[in-house]
Amino acid sequence: MRSLLTRLDRRTFDLIAAREWPGAQQVLPRLTRSANHGLLWFGLAAGAAALGGRPARRAALRGVASLAVASATVNTLGKRSVRRRRPLLDPVPVIRQLTRQPFTSSFPSGHAASAVAFASGVAFENKWWGLALAPLAASVAFSRVYTGVHYPGDVLAGAALGAGAAFAVRGIAPTRAQLAPPARPRAEAPALPGGRGLVVVANQGSGQRTGPLPNRIEEVHGVLPHAEVTVCGGPGGLPMDEALTEAAERARELGGALGVLGGDGSVNAAAAVAVRYGLPLAVLPGGSLNHFAYDLGIETHAAAARAVESGEAVAVDLARFGAGPHREARYFLNTFSVGVYPELVRIRERWAGRIGAWPAGVLAAWEVLRTAEPLTLRINGERRAVWMVFAGNCQYRGLGVSPVRRHDLADGVLDVRVVHGGRLARTRLLVAALTGSPRSTPVLGEARLSRLRLSGLPQGATVAFDGEVTSGEGELLLEKEREALTVYRLLPDRPTAVHPSLPA
Repeated sequence: MRSLLTRLDRRTFDLIAAREWPGAQQVLPRLTRSANHGLLWFGLAAGAAALGGRPARRAALRGVASLAVASATVNTLGKRSVRRRRPLLDPVPVIRQLTRQPFTSSFPSGHAASAVAFASGVAFENKWWGLALAPLAASVAFSRVYTGVHYPGDVLAGAALGAGAAFAVRGIAPTRAQLAPPARPRAEAPALPGGRGLVVVANQGSGQRTGPLPNRIEEVHGVLPHAEVTVCGGPGGLPMDEALTEAAERARELGGALGVLGGDGSVNAAAAVAVRYGLPLAVLPGGSLNHFAYDLGIETHAAAARAVESGEAVAVDLARFGAGPHREARYFLNTFSVGVYPELVRIRERWAGRIGAWPAGVLAAWEVLRTAEPLTLRINGERRAVWMVFAGNCQYRGLGVSPVRRHDLADGVLDVRVVHGGRLARTRLLVAALTGSPRSTPVLGEARLSRLRLSGLPQGATVAFDGEVTSGEGELLLEKEREALTVYRLLPDRPTAVHPSLPA
């Protein structure tokens, strides 16, 4: 059987070598050289990371990780296990042959493995991008036979290893689709075809650091042409609170929904108004980080629009904090913190895109703990010296002081993490961060609570929540409001029932 496969492999190689392939001799040798050492794929990944948004960077990272696993497997196991001679070049036209011939084992093809691994890894993040890369990956794989450096069987084996590497990476680091937030509890929301009945407040300044201000009205009408849009935050625009209140009143008149285009701070303000008026909320990500929208599973305006038009929605938790009955409570959708956590996040986000989330978290922890002074306060009645108190609305994935994202937005808990002060606390926490075992250090305390009381906050103390900063002196009580906010979100298993919708 083996000899039969070998003869078939060589026969197919000879047929490919003998056939004329119009236009191939100008393209395929150059293409195969461009893929040496993965340079073609690294270049594509770098371009996607530089020019694309967060989804493109994620796809590029997964593609590169899959390529790395495939390359390591081919070079350490594949080529050392099966030492197959390269094909004889006699039947291959000289014009096709490479100037520098490879000298390693022919089996399996490393170029094919890298090409399929990269394309498959990207496809796991976005199937359309993966399909777009498929012809290029197939061309690179075929070019190895065309130029005479591999048998077809080598290429097929390499492709199988590449696909397997992409699956292995997905098993270790699941995609966002695999970890999508649960589509529950489902909530009632009107279907708004074309956005009719949706009143959107768009923050002109969200996500803008340089360059001209975007046309927010065009952004909304590009996906929801019948939505009403109010722009705030720019020259001549209404204040955010006033714009949201007017938009909520108009949405309630229409029997529709409130929408917001902006970052986490804008979404936070809109959520409070939506709850007050009893309206569902549509979130169109338009900030720098968009933590809530991404954790919800809304990464593009188009995704938000599809949910609005189909009337698909879920109920999510809110967390609130305030002091006593005479002080207005504030909501947070993502995180609340006291101490140096805001500075840690700022440093981590600045470096995460360059060196990765975990190294950036270590760097941020070191920089903050090197310069910070502990804060003394009472946590649920116990006096503590702490560098930071972090509370997340629902449990975050990620260890220690660098939580990353949430899987469930309606789990009913506050994710509380405390970095204690004390003797050698800086050293202990840094060692734990470097060794990847922050939960094993007594410096870091974690708990999942439904309420948290902070008292004894000194005068001038500040707290940060969802990118905003406010005074926090005295006493603060943090509590959960279960499933308090209805928000549009595409459901993976869409029901066939007809949703209520506004009349045309």
